[in-house]
Amino acid sequence: MYMSKRKKLKIAIQGIATSFHEVAALTYFHEPIQTVECLSFYALCESLKKGESDYAVMAIENSIAGSILPNYFLLQEYHFSIIGEVYLPIHMHLLALPGVKLNDLTSIESHPMAIRQCTDFLYRLNGVQISESEDTALSARKVKEQKLKTTAAIANEYAAKKFGLNILEKRIETHKKNFTRFLILTRKIKTSSDSNKASLYFEVANEVGSLAEALMTFKNNSINLSKIQSIPIIGKPSEYSIHIDVEWKKRKSYDVAIGEVLRQVKNLNILGEYKKAKIEYK
Repeated sequence: MYMSKRKKLKIAIQGIATSFHEVAALTYFHEPIQTVECLSFYALCESLKKGESDYAVMAIENSIAGSILPNYFLLQEYHFSIIGEVYLPIHMHLLALPGVKLNDLTSIESHPMAIRQCTDFLYRLNGVQISESEDTALSARKVKEQKLKTTAAIANEYAAKKFGLNILEKRIETHKKNFTRFLILTRKIKTSSDSNKASLYFEVANEVGSLAEALMTFKNNSINLSKIQSIPIIGKPSEYSIHIDVEWKKRKSYDVAIGEVLRQVKNLNILGEYKKAKIEYK
């Protein structure tokens, strides 16, 4: 009798192999994984919902390009549980076929978030068309497979190596301390025993001081508010869902604060309680 090999975890990522989502997945899961490639965040959520993947990795914000607002709507719609996060240093490179020079380019292609992270560099180029695609790595693969001699892709060094492309320009991101925050999602509600951070959202009355009152409750219980994002409520003009991330040193302080906030707001939803990740620039 022998032990059967443990099945690899299936992780849904936005994009294809060598994308930043795959790098984030490999960074978080300290075991062999099988990535499930999804070319949109909607497809990523559907993969997790249908059980085609065990977990999903979803980018939620970038330090240059800001929050990815459509993903907040998806978090509300699918009710997945956030079990962790990854802050991934993002280094953007301009990739082209061997022998192609910067002056040969007439177009550059990449994911819209990658383009937004490199606007300073791109603005300095003359006569080059900028096109959006579903994924950074997909753009790199397209340059390779279609042998595009006048098109470059913005992607990472892993894509350059996999698709045999040269790095024309390194580190073209606008700010060198650039990172993207990724959330780790699952279908089942899970809370780690060492959790010290939570993501939640709620609604408040459109009245003077209603939001301030709720936020002061966290302050009064020594809870740090590390992120706040308002999202319009569809069909209700001038009304918003308030997404916040909070951090604590004592779990009891958080529990007390949540109990008080429940009486101050409407439709409080806790998206996940998990361990805060470190930000390490490289």
